[in-house]
Amino acid sequence: MARILALDYGKKRTGIAVTDPMQIIATPLQTVETRELVGFLKTYFAAETVEKVLIGYPLNLNGTPTDATPLVEKFIGQFRKLFAHLPIDTVDERFSSKMASASIQQMGLRKGQRAGKGLIDQTAACILLQDHLSAR
Repeated sequence: MARILALDYGKKRTGIAVTDPMQIIATPLQTVETRELVGFLKTYFAAETVEKVLIGYPLNLNGTPTDATPLVEKFIGQFRKLFAHLPIDTVDERFSSKMASASIQQMGLRKGQRAGKGLIDQTAACILLQDHLSAR
């Protein structure tokens, strides 16, 4: 089987998580500067077989788009042009960053170790991916 990759897309940074080849476990992969994301994905897709990509879709609590929604939509359009062979699906990302922060705190990391926003981004991507796996 092929992996599923999840993106917690942001203006500055994007958290990335991936499944194992059997699509059982979601694991944080890394956080990349968003301006370097396309290059990272090209390299990753050349090295690993990926079945599809999930991307967090930002919505307000009432279901309306946030100010980050157009950025995600623009990236999805770019992704579909560059990687036309690979499906990209949106997933509701409401609360994913808050859940990621809570998970990191529960891991017992010291405050200095938890401070990196990159860890939150990749953990949020992991939560999105694990939720997708659990819902199947």
